[in-house]
Amino acid sequence: MSSADPRTVPPPTAGERESLDAWLDFYRETLLLKIEGLGAEQLCRRAVPPSALSPIGIVRHLTDVEAYWLREVLLDDEQPDPHCDEDNPDGDFQDVDPATALADIEAYRAQLVATRAAQASWTDLDGPVLGRRHGAPVNLRWILIHLVEEYARHLGHLDLLRESIDGRAGY
Repeated sequence: MSSADPRTVPPPTAGERESLDAWLDFYRETLLLKIEGLGAEQLCRRAVPPSALSPIGIVRHLTDVEAYWLREVLLDDEQPDPHCDEDNPDGDFQDVDPATALADIEAYRAQLVATRAAQASWTDLDGPVLGRRHGAPVNLRWILIHLVEEYARHLGHLDLLRESIDGRAGY
């Protein structure tokens, strides 16, 4: 998106684990590029009423997704969800506030430190991880593929949101 793109392009001939890790990191970096330069009000702007999607809502959602999959499910390390609960299951998207938008970005960055460490600590793609998803076992391969899919979907949403805010578009 910027003239000096800081992202590391995933290697085209890497093995499975290296590819999964590289694509996930590429999308994590892409998220930060797509919100670069937006002010707090712009981060909270919802472009297509009645949708609750906003740039910061997507950041908050992916913060929660990272914690859930790479800490709770992978390591069976329960993480409190700071945005959603039984009474407000979509709080990550619904309860955005310009007063906390920049702190939400920092929370995402901090979560990445923890989830990258958790991801690196688990080497086996095939065997079941420590936690479960709806009572069923999953393996790290499934988690990483799901995270790549989750980011790809939400980065597509973010493309449209960013373009409607200031016309900026890009891969």
